[in-house]
Parts: sequence; structure tokens; C-alpha cells
Amino acid sequence: MFFETFDGTRLAYEDYGQGEPILFLASWVLHGDMWEYQLPFFVEHGYRCVTLDRRGHGRSDRPSAGYDLDSLADDVAALIEHLGLRRVTLVGHSAGGAEIARYLARHGEERVARVAFVSAVLPFLKRTADNPQGAPEEALRATLAQFATDRPKWFARQAQAWFATHLGNDVSPALVDWTLAQCLSASPWATSRVFEALYHADHRAGLREIGVPALVVHGAADMSARVETTGRRTAALVPGAVYKEYPTAGHGLFVTHKDALNDDLLAFLKDG
Repeated sequence: MFFETFDGTRLAYEDYGQGEPILFLASWVLHGDMWEYQLPFFVEHGYRCVTLDRRGHGRSDRPSAGYDLDSLADDVAALIEHLGLRRVTLVGHSAGGAEIARYLARHGEERVARVAFVSAVLPFLKRTADNPQGAPEEALRATLAQFATDRPKWFARQAQAWFATHLGNDVSPALVDWTLAQCLSASPWATSRVFEALYHADHRAGLREIGVPALVVHGAADMSARVETTGRRTAALVPGAVYKEYPTAGHGLFVTHKDALNDDLLAFLKDG
């Protein structure tokens, strides 16, 4: 199914089940299919589950513009409006978490019941004088240069670290290939533009203002969004946030730790 957002871009979404709505927002370069191990679980527990393919990702249009966080958040708002969602729980992985934070800052909490930040690239990735934990701009430029040189090679080199297989997480070669195929299906233009936008986005002030129940889930072995600079700091900034840290999880915990994640999300939905 498709809808048009603020600039006429046609975005793909999927909608399953009935009940209180959950909107799942995907990681950078992944799309709605990444939630394969979450959707059936929550539909069976009586929830309506919606996924969105970000612009430039999955089955959505590939425009040349709109990859800044404000525009991506407005795309989320347009889908919520299109479906008339109220009392929605927003669940975002990695870049999806950044989209949630910016959505709340721009559009408020009127339609939102609660939020869950899963392996989210928050609160601020860029190294500045008041954010010494961030990564230097040279690291951003080096990664963008690698995308321009051999994008498939860069993603292939991240695969095992993504799932933290060195800690015994059982991930088949086929599952790794499936994830890589999703990553490479995003447009090269969107890949670089979203990556750059995430690096420059400072969410600290907005996170402090969140007034709905919040869950933060992160893997201690996350090499894509290191827990000490992202998950733990996010949990400390969001008032009253519930924090769950998985000792053996990498960035791809929605696969490797799907049972724990699903159980923690379900408990949060029932309690929050």
C-alpha cells in the first residue's frame, strides 16, 4: 500500500492486524521487512502493526531530496495522519529511533501513547566541544568515501559485527545475505544522505522533553551504535525511561535477540 507525503513522494507501508496500533520504523538502509520476527508476534497478541519504508528505501519512491531528519519525521507524521492513528506506540530501530525523536519534537505527543528506542542512533553522533563522546567529522567523510568507492564491500564487512556472531549468536549465512540484500536495495543517494543527516542531528534537547512512557533497548556489543555513547546516554536523558541492555547483542538484536526484544516490548506495551 502507498500514500503521498508532503512533497508528493509516494511511500510504501504495510498494515496488519487490529487493536491498539504500533508503528515500526526501520533502520537506516533497511525497510519494513526487517520486522519479520516482530509483526506476527504482536498481531497474535492483539495489536495492529504498521511498517513504513523510508523514502529511498524498500518499495518507496527515490526522490533526490527530503533526507534530512525534519523531512523524514514529516513523512512519519503524514503516515500517522493518513491512517488516522491515535494512541500509537512508535518503535524505531537505529535511524528509526532518530525519526521518532524528531517526530516528537516537531509534531508533539497528541497521537502517541509511548515510544521505544531500539539500538537507536541517539542522542548526538557528532563530536563537538560539548559532545566529546561523538565521532569526528573525518570519520563521517571516510565512510562516505567508502560508499562512493565500494558500497557493497563496506556493508559486507559489517555483517558479522552487526549480529555479534563472535559472541555465539546463531545467524545463518542465508540470513546475513538477506540482510545485506536489504541494505543494498536502498538507493545509493539515500544511503549517503541519511547517514550524513543522522550524524549531524542533535536530539539532546528534544529527548529531555519527552513526556510519554519510553523504553530504550540496546546491545552491549553494538559496534554500529556503541552503547556507551548512544543507548545509555539516551536512557539518561529521557525522563523516566525504562532501560534494557542485552550483554551479547549487537546492532541486529531484532533478529539475534528477537524473543527477548518481543517480550520486553510486550511488557512495555502492557505497563506503559
